[in-house]
Amino acid sequence: MASSLTKDSVRPETPGTDKTFFGHPRGLATLFMTEMWERFSYYGMKALLTVYLLSGGPGAGKGSMGGGLAMDVATTTVIVSVYSAMVYLLAMPGGWLGDRVWGPRKTVAIAAVTIMCGHLVLALPGGQAPFFAGLALVAAGSGLLKANISTMVGHLYNGPDDPRRDGGFTIFYMGINMGAFFAPLVIGTVGQKVNWHLGFGLAAVGMGIGLASFLLGTRHLNPVSNVVPKPLSSEERTSWLRKGLGWLLAAVVFYGVVGGTGHFTMNWAMIPLTIIGLVIPAGVLLRIKRDKELSSLEQSKMTGYIWFFVAAAVFWMIYDQGASTVQAFGEGKASNMMFGFDFPSSWYQSVNALFIMALAPVFAFVWVWLNRKGKEPSTIVKFSMGLVLIGVSFFFFLIPLGMAANGTAVSPMWLVGIYFIQTVGELCLSPVGLSVTTKMAPAKYASQMMGVWFLAVTAGDSITSLLSNPAIADVDLGGTGAVLGEAILAALAGFAVWMYRRKVKSLMGDVN
Repeated sequence: MASSLTKDSVRPETPGTDKTFFGHPRGLATLFMTEMWERFSYYGMKALLTVYLLSGGPGAGKGSMGGGLAMDVATTTVIVSVYSAMVYLLAMPGGWLGDRVWGPRKTVAIAAVTIMCGHLVLALPGGQAPFFAGLALVAAGSGLLKANISTMVGHLYNGPDDPRRDGGFTIFYMGINMGAFFAPLVIGTVGQKVNWHLGFGLAAVGMGIGLASFLLGTRHLNPVSNVVPKPLSSEERTSWLRKGLGWLLAAVVFYGVVGGTGHFTMNWAMIPLTIIGLVIPAGVLLRIKRDKELSSLEQSKMTGYIWFFVAAAVFWMIYDQGASTVQAFGEGKASNMMFGFDFPSSWYQSVNALFIMALAPVFAFVWVWLNRKGKEPSTIVKFSMGLVLIGVSFFFFLIPLGMAANGTAVSPMWLVGIYFIQTVGELCLSPVGLSVTTKMAPAKYASQMMGVWFLAVTAGDSITSLLSNPAIADVDLGGTGAVLGEAILAALAGFAVWMYRRKVKSLMGDVN
C-alpha cells in the first residue's frame, strides 16, 4: 500500500529521499506508520485500562467479563489519572535523553522496545504486580517517544520556512488519530469480550509492527536524527548518574519503609506521584520565570504564558476524565447498545479520534476563512472558548447522571454528546496552545517549552488524582455535585480569561 501512495519527487534535494509520500519526504511514511501503530497500542491499552481495573468490582457493568482487578471507581480514577500524568511528565526527560544522550532516532527505537515490553508484561496473568510493572514500562516508553518522533518529523524538512512543513505535521497528526480510532475497536473488543490479557498482547503486537516499520524505514530519515545535538561530557554523565541513583534509592527507601510498617495501600502509593506531577510543572515555570538572563519582553511573555498554562491545566483536568470518570459511567450505567447491536464500553474511546478526524479540517478552514474577513478570534478568545466548552460538556453530563440515578441504563448517545462537545473544545484550545507556546517561548528555552506545554496535562491529571484519592480528599468525581463543581470551575475560568484578555494581551507583546 505504501508504494501506491508515493510518486516522483518534486523536491529531490530533500535529504535521504528520491520519492515522496503525498508530496512529502519519504521518511514521513516511516514516522507516520511508527506513530500510528504506537498510538494503536497506546490507546488500545488505555481503552481497556478503566474497564479492566473495574472488572469484578462494584463499578463493573452488568454481565461484564470478570478477571480484572476489582477496584472501585475512585481508585481506578486515581490510577488512570496518575498514569496519564506520568506519560506527559516523562516527555521532558525523554526529550532530554534524545538531545543529550542517544539522539532522537536511537531514543525512539529504545522507546518502542520499552513500550512493547510493557504491553507484553501487561499480557501476563498474575494480578497487580505485572500490571503495574507493565504500566510503568508503557509510560516510560511513551515519554521517551513523544517528543523525539515529532523532532524527527521536523528534520525531514528544509528548515522552518519549508512550505510543506505544516502539511507534513498535519499528515503525521492524522496517523495519531487513525491509530487512536481503530485501537479500541480491535483491542477493546478482544480484551473485553475474549480475554483481558490477550487484548494487552494485541497492543504489544501493534507496537511490534510499529517498531519493525521504523527499523525498516530508517534509511529514509534525515541523518541529522541520528546525531546527539549536545552530548553530555563525562563529568555531566557521572553527575546525572549519581543524581538518578540517589532518587532511585530514595524511592526504594520510602516505599520500603511504608510497606515494611504495614501502611502500604494503592492510594497511598499514588500520593508521591501525584505531588511530583504538581510540583515539577510549578517548579519548571518558576525557574524559567526567575531566570535573570531573560529580557524584559521575555519576562512579560512568560507572565502571560502562565495564564494559558493554568487555563490548560483546568481544561485537561476535565477532558482527560473522558478515559476515567466518563468511561466508568459508560461501563456501569449506559446501555451500550445501538440499533440492536451490543458493543463493548471500550469503544467509547474511539469517539474522540473520530470527531478529531472529521472536525479538524473544518476548524482549519473556518479559522482561515474568518482570518480573511478580519474576524478570526484571538488566541485568548479561543482559549476562553475551549474552557467554556469543556465546562458545557460536564453541564451536559449532568443530564445522563440524573437519568441514571434510579438505575436506568441511559442511551450511549449521551456519552457521544459529551465527547463531541469536548472535542470541539479541544480543537479550540489544544492546537492554539501548541502554537502560542512556540511563539511566547524565550529564546533560551525554545526547545524545552514544548515539554512545558505537556506539563499542563500532567498538572491537570494530577489534580484529578488528588481530588479522587480516598486517602486524601475522597471526592466522588462521578457524582452530581463534583461534576457540577467542575463544570462551574471551567466556565468561570473561561470567563476570567475573557474578562482579562486585554491584560493578558498586553503581556504577550507582539503575539496575537
